[in-house]
Amino acid sequence: MSSGTTCAVVGCHNNSRKRKDFSETSCVEHEQLRQTCLCPAPYALHAIPRKEERRLAWLVALRLKYPPKRVFVCSFHFVDKKPTELHPDPELYLGYNRPPPLKRRKSHRWHNASFESLKAEGVIIPCDDSPVRKPLFPVKKIRDKNQPTEWRFDKMTQCDEIGYFMLQNDADALLYNGITLETFNTLVSTLEGYASNSFKMSLQDQVLMTLMKLKTNHVVGDLSRQFHTSQSMASKIILHWIDKLEEVLRPLIPWLPRETIQATMPAAFKKNFPNTTCIVDCSESLLQKTQNLDSRGESYSHYYSHNTVKYLVAVAPCGLIKFISAAYGGRCSDKFITMDSGLLDYLMPGDEVMADRGFTINDLLFERKVKLVMPCFTRKRGQLTEEQVTSTRRIAHVRIHVERAIRRLKVYKILSQVVPITMAPKIDKILRICASLVNLRADLIRDS
Repeated sequence: MSSGTTCAVVGCHNNSRKRKDFSETSCVEHEQLRQTCLCPAPYALHAIPRKEERRLAWLVALRLKYPPKRVFVCSFHFVDKKPTELHPDPELYLGYNRPPPLKRRKSHRWHNASFESLKAEGVIIPCDDSPVRKPLFPVKKIRDKNQPTEWRFDKMTQCDEIGYFMLQNDADALLYNGITLETFNTLVSTLEGYASNSFKMSLQDQVLMTLMKLKTNHVVGDLSRQFHTSQSMASKIILHWIDKLEEVLRPLIPWLPRETIQATMPAAFKKNFPNTTCIVDCSESLLQKTQNLDSRGESYSHYYSHNTVKYLVAVAPCGLIKFISAAYGGRCSDKFITMDSGLLDYLMPGDEVMADRGFTINDLLFERKVKLVMPCFTRKRGQLTEEQVTSTRRIAHVRIHVERAIRRLKVYKILSQVVPITMAPKIDKILRICASLVNLRADLIRDS
């Protein structure tokens, strides 16, 4: 209920604004605006009469507890679509003519006849002469001397089957984990020494749930329902295995020596950039906003107009991720991340680093006698020469490898979607785990 040009009937939302918006639309039949069309408006708003007798009759019909100063009623509530001599007052759809709410259904009681029939059909299972509904999952009978017999879910039996049924082939494993089925089984066997006795779930399901969190970024509540465990237990399992996976998979991000880089270098690099050691670039992932204003300001990125985490990725010419930095706030520059991440400690005199235009790190590399290969700049809005255009095209042709590596990282949706604030303390380890899992996909590295 509102004053002004809104219908005063309880539950009716017709007003002059909707009527005006309707008049600004086009009529399909006459192919012109409804303002100039002959078609009538869907409804009209009628003001309350000024005569005291009719005014009181309207207020009694509307049953307004707190009537507004200006009362309007739309034509839907009149028998003749407007006040007439026979029907001067609103009579239709006045808000208090609704049907009564449905009563709550009474609980069903089991009778002997219905119990015997359902027992014969196998719908219920008798236990101590009491009817019990047949459970959806396998159950086992637990008897205690001091307690009556009861039925409980055998969660271990059901949970042991989850990983087996979800991962039937490589397509299923790539969908939920991002790695092949054989690689997943090898990873599970490697992690047997890191299992915790406090988790009753099988080791395969624990690792599967953790990798599903990284790959699909489903909420913990959804994962707990799929694996038939509590939400708090699922959160503990995921946080535990993020620490253990990072510890086990960290060696899969190696800094390759020059001999290995030369032996695995593609032909596109050998022809134009034979001394390239790595290709570097920065990427960002959206971060859920924090309540702390200082943290929110440090992670705000003007480029994305959102709070983000920023990290540096270095890729070998063969496509292998050989370095990934810790996560920084979105406001940090590429130069600061390169200087603070520790990447410069791996570079040796005579190396060549390929980067984009945003990496103004020539002074940092010059101190270590490292050459920076990057596209040419246009100064004072001048055009590039023919040689500069050719050089920029060649660099862009091979620098695309780092973009492909970042794209493979973003296959794990925890990095391509908004990172939950609960996972922010583990984001450094999550980056290294995802980079290691990408390096396990030898087919992708070979195709790049």
